Amino acid sequence: MSMQALALAFLAATAIGGLAWVFIYPALSGEKKAESRRASIARNDAPARQAEKNQRSRREQVEGSLKELDARRKKEKSVPLSMRLAQAGLGSWTTQKFWIVSGVLAAAGFVVAFLVGGSPLGAVVMAFGTGLGLPRWLLSYLKKRREKAFLRALPDAVDVIVRGIKAGLPLFESIKVVAADSPEPLKSEFNAIIETQTIGMPLGDACARLYERMPLPEANFFGIVVAIQQKSGGNLSEALGNLSKVLRDRKKMAEKIQAMSTEAKASAAIIGSLPPAVMIMVWISTPDYISLLWTTHLGQFMLLCCVGWMTIGVLVMRKMINFDF
Repeated sequence: MSMQALALAFLAATAIGGLAWVFIYPALSGEKKAESRRASIARNDAPARQAEKNQRSRREQVEGSLKELDARRKKEKSVPLSMRLAQAGLGSWTTQKFWIVSGVLAAAGFVVAFLVGGSPLGAVVMAFGTGLGLPRWLLSYLKKRREKAFLRALPDAVDVIVRGIKAGLPLFESIKVVAADSPEPLKSEFNAIIETQTIGMPLGDACARLYERMPLPEANFFGIVVAIQQKSGGNLSEALGNLSKVLRDRKKMAEKIQAMSTEAKASAAIIGSLPPAVMIMVWISTPDYISLLWTTHLGQFMLLCCVGWMTIGVLVMRKMINFDF
């Protein structure tokens, strides 16, 4: 056989082997089946991967909403006087009216202290206390009283919203129902949400602004739940139902803490009232003996020191029995 025939035979065998390797070997080795199995698994895993992607996207939206709300809270370190008046329920007052009332009180305190027979320095201290201390204390007292009334009505309002959503009402209509039937201050706060949303602000942002007028964690929870639902979707009735349960549990915890701390508060009240009570009894029995405290310079200095130390002691006891939760 010639060399040419051998070369042709070798090339033909190589070509046949290559074709067999390409078309027959995969079927014999199971590679085709493995490939089709991998493709089938990939097709079956596609919905799971899509669901995981959607879940990750929603989680990122929730994290973004929480970070945005947290950044907004950090910017509100100093509350302006107009906002403090609104928080105390004196929204109709202007800052000018507040300062005028403070000035009148300061002048009245100065005149009363001067007419009683006090020194000019004492009259100035009295004017300072009545002009700056008394109005701000009244603002704080009105704010706390309003917050307590808000907390008493908020869980029931959230339950009304949940029932309205389950019945098919939109969230905005459910908030209108709450604003129409709830007591103050819940009524005015939800009316403010409705008015803010009416002028074009998104409902989630309008609910998030509730915390500005009512700086309570419960109001913040409500705003966060609605804001997150508006941005990322989800079952709002279930989320608000869980929020209602959390609000009621916090209320129970607050009442339990108040009951458990009553003994400590009574002890602090007795300890704080003993020195002035003893002073009054000594003044009734022997007024000449104790009158040295306010008739002599040394006695006045000692009385001033006693008042300072007693104030520090009362504040420390108040801090010890005041539980934040």
